[in-house]
Amino acid sequence: MQSISELQQIINKAIANSQYPSTPKELYEPINYIMDLGGKRMRPVLLLMAFDLFSNDLEKAINPALAIEVFHNFTLMHDDFMDNAPLRRNMPTVHNKWSNSAAILSGDVMLIEAYKLIMQVEPSLLPEILNIFNETAVGVCEGQQIDMNFEKLDHVEIVEYINMIRLKTAVLLGGALKIGARIGNSSIEAAKQLYNFGVNVGIAFQLQDDILDVYGDPEKFGKQVGGDIISNKKTFMLIKAKELANGEIEKSLTKWLNVVHNPQEKVYEVTKIYDQLNVRQLAENEMASYAKKALKCMEELQVDECKKETLKSFAESLLVREH
Repeated sequence: MQSISELQQIINKAIANSQYPSTPKELYEPINYIMDLGGKRMRPVLLLMAFDLFSNDLEKAINPALAIEVFHNFTLMHDDFMDNAPLRRNMPTVHNKWSNSAAILSGDVMLIEAYKLIMQVEPSLLPEILNIFNETAVGVCEGQQIDMNFEKLDHVEIVEYINMIRLKTAVLLGGALKIGARIGNSSIEAAKQLYNFGVNVGIAFQLQDDILDVYGDPEKFGKQVGGDIISNKKTFMLIKAKELANGEIEKSLTKWLNVVHNPQEKVYEVTKIYDQLNVRQLAENEMASYAKKALKCMEELQVDECKKETLKSFAESLLVREH
């Protein structure tokens, strides 16, 4: 199996070689911009790694892997607009740099481009791969809608939150692995195990994202630290804090959740409450639980142990991001 860095280079080269029309530039420049922002390319790399477990002809998997990355960045473009996020990977988001309309329309083109790429698989596999891709895409949209629904609710249970991040974040990792495995002619059972591995890694990854949003270094995190607190976003951290808070802590939390002005002070005060209630450790425990489930799925997978180690190492690297 090729190294993680080699697979990342393959994806980056495929992105660099992607040719979009030069006009209208207002439509295509935002696509090039968001695709060039970088990142670990973990979703397409996971697809390539799953393929590489069962087949050596990696060329067959590059276009489907690129499809996953284009689709992922399409969702980021629209999510940033819906969340009114100012930064993406420490750079201005598309709707801030261009306009809301650009974020919508350029994102729409990206979804179409993703389908054009995913269709470039062997004809005999196309119905199955499209079905996996469609189920994954719908799941991501369902997760985003549930996340937006949470904004209108006073009370959300942890189990509801976990289901939301499973759909919004984790199923795309699982879907990428499943597509890669099936393109590589894996068994149905092996593809299912890889899917479950990806879903559990994805849930753990999003829980870590919740933690980094509060405690991360903004230069290393690449997004606005404290943004979830400012917007009262119902993350694991906030849901658990509301569950545990009582007495004066509960009154203080309620007070700061109602603050609209003084965002920096709000972040500081709510973080102090999180520290008092030990919610960071509880979130890290939950993250570790899903990481453990993911590794169990990998242990049950009947493929060469050396190849599995590379995939496990990549998953572990995703969960050791700098704070």
